[in-house]
Amino acid sequence: MTDIAYHMLPDGRRIAHRFTPGAGSDRAPTLVFLPGYMSDMAGSKAAALFERAGATGRACLLLDYSGCGQSGGAFADGTLSRWRDEVLALIEARCEGRPVVLVGSSMGGWLMLLVALALGERVQGLIGIAAAPDFTVWGFGDAQRALLATGEVLYEASPYGPEPTPTHPGFWADGQANLLLEAGIALDCPVRLLHGQQDADVPWEIALKLAQALRSADVQVTLIKDGDHRLSRDADIALLLGTVEALLDDIGGGV
Repeated sequence: MTDIAYHMLPDGRRIAHRFTPGAGSDRAPTLVFLPGYMSDMAGSKAAALFERAGATGRACLLLDYSGCGQSGGAFADGTLSRWRDEVLALIEARCEGRPVVLVGSSMGGWLMLLVALALGERVQGLIGIAAAPDFTVWGFGDAQRALLATGEVLYEASPYGPEPTPTHPGFWADGQANLLLEAGIALDCPVRLLHGQQDADVPWEIALKLAQALRSADVQVTLIKDGDHRLSRDADIALLLGTVEALLDDIGGGV
């Protein structure tokens, strides 16, 4: 992996990222990986995508949202809109007008839709891994939403570590302002959605709802019957890398 670099935003936020420019032309798309909630670019899927990109001469960008991983800032200040704008700023700074293919994991799958809507035709493809659009609606019960609406922080037990997972009221309110599934999603690029049917965090039916909501006619959903939320087993990562390569072939996104 290349060394971590930092992009400074006008307000002083330092956004950590890794970038490889690839060996191809400026017309070849840059792969951009968007991690999930409280995740970062050190995860196994991001690392595998970056390693494969380096081995095949493709451009690839990884990043940590502010308040996550190696980036500066407080996690409590994070929102979808804030992180979307960080992704857009980093793409503008490092990808230099090149087309992009966005790969989003869990919350990153919601974020990739918001980024794609902002970038328009520059986005040549989307790949969602347990994509979780609108989880501020279906991911919480009535009592939890009522608590967040009062401005309180919601803490939930995490299956991935001893510390509880916080949801801050600012994040929840911003999510409610960025709902996508019911209104239709005006994106026309090819989309590939991978989802485990043993996912305890994001029901696999969300992938079908997302496929229906997307305007694109080129949407494929792959369900992994024994797959969990992370989809980080060797076979899952091999499926992800194969899906990326196949999509790039379909769109003519060679190096």
